[in-house]
Amino acid sequence: MFKKVLIANRGEIAVRIAGTLREMGVRAVGVYSEPDRGAVHVGACDEAYPLEGATSAETYLRGERIIEIAKAHGADAIHPGYGFLSENAEFAGRCAAAGLTFIGPTPDVIRAMGDKIVAKKTLADAGVPVVPGWSGKTNAGAAEFRKRAGEIGYPVLIKAAAGGGGKGMRVVRAETELDAALEAAQREAGAAFGDARVFLEKYISRPRHVEVQIFGDAHGNVVHLFERECSIQRRHQKIIEESPCWGMTPALREQICDAAVTAAKAIGYQNAGTVEFLLDESGAFYFLEVNTRLQVEHPVTELVTRLDLVRAQVLVASGEPLPFAQVDIRQHGCAIECRIYAEDPSRGFLPSTGRILRYVAPAGPNIRVDSGVAEGSEVSVHYDPMLAKLIVWGARREEAIRRAVCALRRYVILGVTTNVEFLRSVLEHPEFAAGRTHTHFLDEHRVAATDAAPVPDDAWIAAAIAAQQSTRPSPGAIGAGQPTHDPWQTAGAWRAG
Repeated sequence: MFKKVLIANRGEIAVRIAGTLREMGVRAVGVYSEPDRGAVHVGACDEAYPLEGATSAETYLRGERIIEIAKAHGADAIHPGYGFLSENAEFAGRCAAAGLTFIGPTPDVIRAMGDKIVAKKTLADAGVPVVPGWSGKTNAGAAEFRKRAGEIGYPVLIKAAAGGGGKGMRVVRAETELDAALEAAQREAGAAFGDARVFLEKYISRPRHVEVQIFGDAHGNVVHLFERECSIQRRHQKIIEESPCWGMTPALREQICDAAVTAAKAIGYQNAGTVEFLLDESGAFYFLEVNTRLQVEHPVTELVTRLDLVRAQVLVASGEPLPFAQVDIRQHGCAIECRIYAEDPSRGFLPSTGRILRYVAPAGPNIRVDSGVAEGSEVSVHYDPMLAKLIVWGARREEAIRRAVCALRRYVILGVTTNVEFLRSVLEHPEFAAGRTHTHFLDEHRVAATDAAPVPDDAWIAAAIAAQQSTRPSPGAIGAGQPTHDPWQTAGAWRAG
């Protein structure tokens, strides 16, 4: 077993990994940028070292510097978390060359699955259902794309070959739109991933986004940990996830999970990963991509399976077999995750920065909060605006929804604007409650961006009293040092009656 593991990440995922390492008796080594010097994840680690700079490129994306720190301070392994270097095959290879274990799949698998064209062909050859499409050629022009799009049938989707997150992606509903969309997608893909290659897929309207958690080890064992639904998305970014997928029959669940295991075996997958699918209204499903890392939404699976995925990652990376067999894994109840972002829904979801002046996370039975901030934390412009994740469990979906809504009502974050009220509005929407979710849910349904309820008069009065009581006389003023609630010491005129 490892003695020390460096966590090459920040925020809530670094805090979450450090917690499991501590339980395992493994020392957690943290790294931090200058803006993160006083961050929660720094205190969560047993020791932490600076990455000179502020931006991601200067700090958490500097693989060589992170490896230097790991070697200098006796770490045996590096856990990349998600984002940053987690799906960087070159970094994983450099870790191995430096004698460090990369807690994740092999560099070859990361590289192959990071290229969506290669991934799609590999899994299609293995018998996994894929969306009809055309992978294109390096030098293919607009005329070739128009021809192939016509063969597939509109609408079609242009997608970047080298990345995701909605970058380099365009929906094309008619041939007249294709040239402009192709140029924009290639330009965006080149800027985001340094690779302008794109490909075509049949655009599936109103699909559910369903992903299956997979796990493999170096001994040939591969299992699935059932599915999560991640259909509630804004600009191709997930904001609410749940497990199990509502309305999925046992037979369909078995088919889609078996397909994920087939995919994992076909590529020799090791450690934690996710196979993502689109599920159409008829019940047909199609391979989307493989995420070669731990997912943001992994706590949903942990609550319904009652397993610690980070612990399993560490065990498998150290050479041990999987700590669970397929027959041991069961789904229990329903779990829902809400991503808490520092952003203003009323202003087009613009990021909100500043100091968190008050932070009170909800607590109670079957409520979990994975947080990367605390009272006094600075929310910087340099990183993703996600502050925390609220995850709840219920014996039934209805119970989980009620618990999530109740917890969001009790979440207090002051100093920055957040999407807490927006998330509550989604959960309370009758179509969500009915389970009629799909990837265009937020485009089709009006969801309140903020709480429309007026502030009660009592709250304004309480705020005025609090402000008055906090008034302090200027230095040297008559009565300085007397109780600040004394009306004789307030600024301005005052008279009885």
